[in-house]
Amino acid sequence: MGSILQVAKLTKRFGGLTAVHDLDFEVREGEILGMIGPNGAGKTTTFNVVAGTYAADSGEVRFAGEPILGLPPHRIAARGVMRTFQHNRPFAGMPVIDNVLVGAHTRFAAGLWSLVLGTGRSDEAQKRERAEELVRFVGLGELRAADVTTLSFGQGRLLEIARALAGEPRLILFDEPAAGLTPPECARLAEIIRGIAARGIAVLLIEHDMHFLLPLAQRVVVLDFGAKIADGLPHEVRANPAVMDAYLGRHASAA
Repeated sequence: MGSILQVAKLTKRFGGLTAVHDLDFEVREGEILGMIGPNGAGKTTTFNVVAGTYAADSGEVRFAGEPILGLPPHRIAARGVMRTFQHNRPFAGMPVIDNVLVGAHTRFAAGLWSLVLGTGRSDEAQKRERAEELVRFVGLGELRAADVTTLSFGQGRLLEIARALAGEPRLILFDEPAAGLTPPECARLAEIIRGIAARGIAVLLIEHDMHFLLPLAQRVVVLDFGAKIADGLPHEVRANPAVMDAYLGRHASAA
């Protein structure tokens, strides 16, 4: 598999605090890469730099071979990098299907509101068909016309995923997607993420729940104090003494 995302010597500071320091890693096409580390390790900051929310102090981020540091988030999304957040962010007052369509706005030549208002007819028909397929893919087909305010927390998480997929990404950044989910919901989420990777879409996944992440990820990168301390297969990372000291601790050795 070729590399779709390359991060090299990435550094991000907030005043006197270095949140990410000299970070190198890559994500391969169609791969599920897990990123773990204790609170404050720099995981979400790394996501925010890759997605264009934060500006880096130094380093390089290349997506599909092209530099993306310094681009605004909407231009990075248009190139094929989508993300989800730790908290669901639906557009209230809109049905599920229209929330998914909003996620496709970077792909509409006619513009987002022409889509929602129905004036971009040819684009609308194609994207609505795609949105219908995505709500079925995540298991929300029967709720396609429901107002998003009626969804459970877990259903809202699935909506976030469908909306990200509507942007036709080549890479999705998942920021703690299993947080707050029940065990059956986590099992369904893992199945969906595997299905996303099977479509050739790369996944970069932050997660604290090791029981969820380690069986799912194909490789794992570990951060501590903003620096990478391990990068390898899940069983290799789990057995790494530096990782156990920094993050997994006694729970890892006892599991």
